[in-house]
Amino acid sequence: MTAHPHKAGFVNIVGKPNVGKSTLMNILVGERLSIVSSKAQTTRHRIVGLTNSEDYQIVFSDTPGMLKPKYELHKSMMGFVNLSLEDADVILFVTDLYETDEEIEDVIRRINESGISVILVINKIDLAKEGQLDQVMEYWTSRVKSDCVIPISAKENFNTEKILQEILDRLPEHPAFYDKEELTDRPERFFASEIIREKIFTNYKKEIPYSTEVSIEDFHDEEKIIKIRATIFVERNSQKGIVIGDKGKMLKKVGIESREELEKFFGKKVFLETFVKVEPDWRKNKAKLKKFGYDPS
Repeated sequence: MTAHPHKAGFVNIVGKPNVGKSTLMNILVGERLSIVSSKAQTTRHRIVGLTNSEDYQIVFSDTPGMLKPKYELHKSMMGFVNLSLEDADVILFVTDLYETDEEIEDVIRRINESGISVILVINKIDLAKEGQLDQVMEYWTSRVKSDCVIPISAKENFNTEKILQEILDRLPEHPAFYDKEELTDRPERFFASEIIREKIFTNYKKEIPYSTEVSIEDFHDEEKIIKIRATIFVERNSQKGIVIGDKGKMLKKVGIESREELEKFFGKKVFLETFVKVEPDWRKNKAKLKKFGYDPS
């Protein structure tokens, strides 16, 4: 009996903020690797997740939402997006019922000129009104050169299995790029900081989530417990007071929710200490951004 040739390749997920890229990646990988939040611009880094079988390895990459940069941070985030257009075997272009190509025309032009196979995914169809999906599909197929269009609801996990088959049809024959036991190329510290940052996004309003960054100062993985010391950086003293809250109540709430999620993620007890420090205008400072890992090059 002839063995199937092994396939492996890079599938990069791109699209505007808040269209459901992270939710989709978590479904396709089968694990919760990317932050999911109702707020836009939640994902700041390029996050790799692996889907493995005996016959294939798919290297998924969830990228920050495509946007017109306003800060150095945004430029760095778009740097991750630009890199994802250079090394992809397949691009999953994710949009939804409500987005347009405004402000991302240049990225779409580069995708169309790249020669890379594109799968156009239209998300949130569970919210579609009569005739709306047909209009949206017509709009996007006139703008993005794609091999196929797949309407889905990532929230309801509807029709997402079709994406996997379309990807496999387009993957090149190649040995695995990573150990098949691995789930991601990111270290445990990274996911600890992302989980804490997610809880900041869910607990604070307005500018606070976008002005914060989480740094893991210590990460000690012992036999029965992981001990983590994390610093939440903000841009101004007034933000520090908001993050801490009256008598430390808000910071305590974020700490409890983060610890519970960390214990689920790592599968063992976690002791978490959190501190808040001011790092003035870190989103606009290239050196500070590099310190926080925002150098896509």
